[in-house]
Amino acid sequence: MSRKIPEILTIEEQQMLLQVFNKRYFNSRRNKCMVNLFLNAGLRLSELLDLEWKDINLMTGQLKVVQGKGNKDRIIWINDDMLQELCNWREDQSERIGKVKYVFSTGQSKRLKDSDVRQMIYKYSEKALGKRISPHTLRHTYATDLYRETKDIRLVQKALGHADLSTTMIYTHIVDDELENALKSFRTVTN
Repeated sequence: MSRKIPEILTIEEQQMLLQVFNKRYFNSRRNKCMVNLFLNAGLRLSELLDLEWKDINLMTGQLKVVQGKGNKDRIIWINDDMLQELCNWREDQSERIGKVKYVFSTGQSKRLKDSDVRQMIYKYSEKALGKRISPHTLRHTYATDLYRETKDIRLVQKALGHADLSTTMIYTHIVDDELENALKSFRTVTN
């Protein structure tokens, strides 16, 4: 079975996407934090929407994904900048709504719908990048960036919660610097 190489965002595109949100508005601050968490944690859409405040340690940056795909739990960590953004978001959310269960909720503290989040990402990606991307594009971007940084496919597999390493191997095709360098410097035959 062949696999299509997934679309990913460059660092510049990631920055452009995050800059498109108007932070004066409550929903825009929530949406920016959501997109940033996709890019910094590699969560699936359902995992992000099911994420509860009790699953995040705001002191250590440890995030517990509960009942991810295949009903598996996993632990990941987020960096200090993302942790600070989540702390700021929690403060905004508490001031506006009060105590809530979900990290990302509606103004009435209910769980967001996946279709609404998809539409939000479509809208902002078209506005910022001139193309439509999905939440899964953000997950692919995270995985690719993590593999580029670590060159450790097992680490990427664990972070993404993949049961089978073959699922994760697609990222080695995206980031194959050694092959790229070898082919670019390969001999040329001239007349």
